[in-house]
Amino acid sequence: MTLLRGRRDGLEVSLSQRDFEEACDELEARLAEQPSFYRGSSAVVNFGAVCPSPDLVARLRGLLDAAGIGLRALSGSAEGLESLARAEGLDYAAPAARPSAEHQIRLSDSARSLVADFAGARTDIAQRRRRGEASVPRLRSESRSARASVLHVVEAAPGTLYHPATLRGGQVLHHTGNIVVVGDVNPGAELVATGDIVVFGRLRGIAHAGAGGDEAARIFALDLSATQLRIATFIAAEEDGKPRHSSAPEAAVARDGRILILPLDRLGEPESAGAAPG
Repeated sequence: MTLLRGRRDGLEVSLSQRDFEEACDELEARLAEQPSFYRGSSAVVNFGAVCPSPDLVARLRGLLDAAGIGLRALSGSAEGLESLARAEGLDYAAPAARPSAEHQIRLSDSARSLVADFAGARTDIAQRRRRGEASVPRLRSESRSARASVLHVVEAAPGTLYHPATLRGGQVLHHTGNIVVVGDVNPGAELVATGDIVVFGRLRGIAHAGAGGDEAARIFALDLSATQLRIATFIAAEEDGKPRHSSAPEAAVARDGRILILPLDRLGEPESAGAAPG
């Protein structure tokens, strides 16, 4: 279970089904890896079916405060958790209810046919085993001299946070990976990603791609008129407080120590547009 993950309204720290002390140590180490990455966001802590002690809540608040994260609410189903949240001056977020029977996912005709196919396959395997045959017939024997395949450890690529809504001023999205927003990013809103940022709308707030130091990260928008752009350690901002407006989709990239804004159809051309103001 993921210890720390992004939500539409901030962060969620999940301590459900965990040893609280070990989880706090893991959270402290996780926040120390990127000390400023989550700064400015708020968090909800989910305790599942166990009610924590006030001392544990105080420790969590201290860990989050040190990383610039505000503890906003406690969540869980344990008795007394709501009272504890109120006593600590926090909100209480009730756990999401399970879907009722009428909202359960129903299988389509095609899916039901697959279920029947799997059932038939299981019957065939059982009959083969009763006859003493292999569960799955082999097409050819394998050579004993064949060398075992070499295994390579492949690190999983970071995921993408998909946000199908407009971000209002004051809202912040932080994510380890890429961020895709289907909507506008209004002035005062902020996007921070270790990968790329894609906005299917007008980007008028702050966008920081490659927050972990990736200078190859890019920022895309249908209308790229941000108040501030950041890629890795490079920063570009408006000139004289006047936002620029684009008539076509554009991308911001880092090249030669500065940020350039390029039309999408000229993205592959070297030095094909001027640097972003800043």
